[in-house]
Amino acid sequence: MIKMKLSDVNVKLAAICVAGIVINIAGANVTRALELPVYLDTIGTVFIAVVGGYMPGISVGFLTNLIGSEFNLEEMYFGLVNVLVAMISAFFARKGYFDKFPKPLLIIPFIALVTGFLGAFIEELVKDYDSFKSLITFREHFFSNFINEIPDKGLSVLLSYLLYRIFPDDLKELFKLIGKMQAPLSPEMKAELKKKNSFVLSLRTKMLFNLISVTVVVAFFISFVSYSIYQRTSMREHLRIADGITTMVVNEINPNRVDDYLTLGRAAPDYEEVERALYRIRASNRDIIYVYVYKIMEDGCHVVFDLETTEVEASQPGEVEEFDDEFKKYLDDLLAGRPIPPIPSDGKYGLLLSIYKPVYNHQGQCVCYAAIDFSINDLSDYGKVFIARVIALFSGMLIFILVLALTFIENNIILPVNTMAYCARNFAYDSEAAREQNIEHMKNLEIKTHDEIENLYAAFLKTTSDSMHYFENLKRSKIQLAVMDELAHKDALTGLKNKAAYNEDTAKLDADIFEGRAAFAIIMIDVNYLKKVNDTYGHERGNEYLINAAKLACTIFGEEIVYRIGGDEFVVILDGDNLARCEQDVAAIRAVIEKLRADTKLEPWEKVSAAVGVAYYTSGDNTADEVFKRADADMYRNKLAMKAVRRD
Repeated sequence: MIKMKLSDVNVKLAAICVAGIVINIAGANVTRALELPVYLDTIGTVFIAVVGGYMPGISVGFLTNLIGSEFNLEEMYFGLVNVLVAMISAFFARKGYFDKFPKPLLIIPFIALVTGFLGAFIEELVKDYDSFKSLITFREHFFSNFINEIPDKGLSVLLSYLLYRIFPDDLKELFKLIGKMQAPLSPEMKAELKKKNSFVLSLRTKMLFNLISVTVVVAFFISFVSYSIYQRTSMREHLRIADGITTMVVNEINPNRVDDYLTLGRAAPDYEEVERALYRIRASNRDIIYVYVYKIMEDGCHVVFDLETTEVEASQPGEVEEFDDEFKKYLDDLLAGRPIPPIPSDGKYGLLLSIYKPVYNHQGQCVCYAAIDFSINDLSDYGKVFIARVIALFSGMLIFILVLALTFIENNIILPVNTMAYCARNFAYDSEAAREQNIEHMKNLEIKTHDEIENLYAAFLKTTSDSMHYFENLKRSKIQLAVMDELAHKDALTGLKNKAAYNEDTAKLDADIFEGRAAFAIIMIDVNYLKKVNDTYGHERGNEYLINAAKLACTIFGEEIVYRIGGDEFVVILDGDNLARCEQDVAAIRAVIEKLRADTKLEPWEKVSAAVGVAYYTSGDNTADEVFKRADADMYRNKLAMKAVRRD
């Protein structure tokens, strides 16, 4: 794939997604114009979901519905259907159902089932409530939708499959970069990042939980507030209608004949005419359950008018009804002829809203109350339908917003942080080349979130680079210090440890003596006739003579424990496992010296001659120097003895 800027990639992918929306809208308009029995408004949605995954597919599905509906509320209810089509298509595409025919055929019934059910549900919601509450009607509607969805979604899936097969592979690869804020990852890094981490709750899980929680809370709050507003508005509208109807009833009552109506009943002049008018008022609105006129007195409600219903037989004029429990708290107002507020009740007649209006005569006296019982049973049912409509309207939008937010979080926070952690965790310190390669890997991440994450990446990269430079400088310094330390503790001529090294090691022996764990021996070697060799054969031969002496000591004792502490003086420190061979080694070096003396084939500077003395640490020694002095004294005795037997 040709390397492009991520901004160019996003522009190209956005253009492809817009093309998907255009395909959806065009398919819907063509089928509508030709009056075809299919919709073909999800071809672009399925195709983009298959190629690009959840986020682009859901975006195309949701925006198609939003734009295609021209913000028509009833059409916008179906946004959830298009979003679910995208989610189902993306899910099956990830499972490989679009890789080879005839696997796509298996998806068609599943999509048709989901869209058929939701389509029927939403279509019932946008109708009146009586249609929705019929389960039989809904089942028939769902079955009809499912049958119709099979050819529609079948064509959409098959056309999307054909488009997917001919779609260029390089453009398919581009969709993997959608929303990315950094360079593509290597296969090794992808595999590593897919592994489960050891955290109980990862940052992705925490952010996902918080995002879903906030989304659910916001959705619940919006639904609750919308429902509350709807309920209050509906209740006010019911009250307004009920109040107006009650006023109509009041206007039909002649206050001057109320007493005649009570005493004469139907025989009173114009009684039946007023009763017919009240029946007409009740018939004007199906929510009016009861219409009646009472004169409120101490002993109860005296019936003036009471309209008969199919469920309840009407009371006759003059009969006395007992006060309902809901009205007892307003009894004083009713007896005084004052207005009372609407009274809701839930009894054997269902949810009712009772409206009482006083009827006044010309003197302003209340002669009776005109009343209606207004049914509000449907108010609760309408509220439930309203909530369902709100959920249907906002669920698609919430899924769309949730997917966008999750994609943003993944690409702007989770992925950059995890890739930086991967580079840090797999940083190799084995060699300079490996370190440089790791720095290059970090630079190749190219994180460009344009926020604090990018600042963190820049600081991370700079700190790592600076640390590596510091590491290299420190390494060079250590090497230089090691070289200097070696030079400071090494004899230039023989390469053995020098006086300074001997002093440091004997200081350690002093510490062992102080702590009571010392066990060692010191061997003193003093080279004979060095001055004679220098004077006779020159200093070069004298140096060679010393080097041969050093080699002899190293051959017997080992280079690590031999020191040159003076011009012709060498010292050996034996401790630990070496201590047991002290006598054997001393005897060995003396034997070699004697053998060299007798070899006539050797040059004078090759015939190494040296006096050897040895001393062991005892509990009476306070320092290593005391042992050294005894070894030096023993060496001197050996030197005298050697001079005594020489004849040259």
